Amino acid sequence: MESVFDILAEPNRRAILSLLVSSQQSVGEIERQLRMPQPMVSKHLRVLREAGFVESTVDAQRRLYRLKPEPFQEVDAWLAPFRRFWSAHLDALERHLDRMDPPTASKQKTKKKTRRPNGGRDKGAKK
Repeated sequence: MESVFDILAEPNRRAILSLLVSSQQSVGEIERQLRMPQPMVSKHLRVLREAGFVESTVDAQRRLYRLKPEPFQEVDAWLAPFRRFWSAHLDALERHLDRMDPPTASKQKTKKKTRRPNGGRDKGAKK
C-alpha cells in the first residue's frame, strides 16, 4: 500500500481533496469541476477511499464522496514539529523587522496629491 505522502503527492488527488473540503461531491460533479475524464476521477477516488482519505455514501443512483478526518489528523501530527520550527523563526523575523523599522503614524498616512495650477506640468514642458 502507498504511503500517505505518496497518495498526497499526486496533483489530481490533491485537487479532488480540495474540492471535498467544502462539501461532499459526486463523481460527476468532480469530473465537471476538474475537467477530468470520469474513469480517471473514479481511479483517484478509489485510491483515496482505500487509503482512508474519503468515504462514500449512496444517494439514489449517485455515490457521494466526503473527507474522513483521521488521515489528515495523522498528517497534521507529523507536521507539528515543523510548524513549531517555522512559527518560531517567523516570530523572530517579525521581532527583527519591528526593531529595524518601527511603524509610525506618519508613515502609515498617505500623502494627499496636490495638483499644480498648470495641469501638473513643469515649467517649460510642452503640451
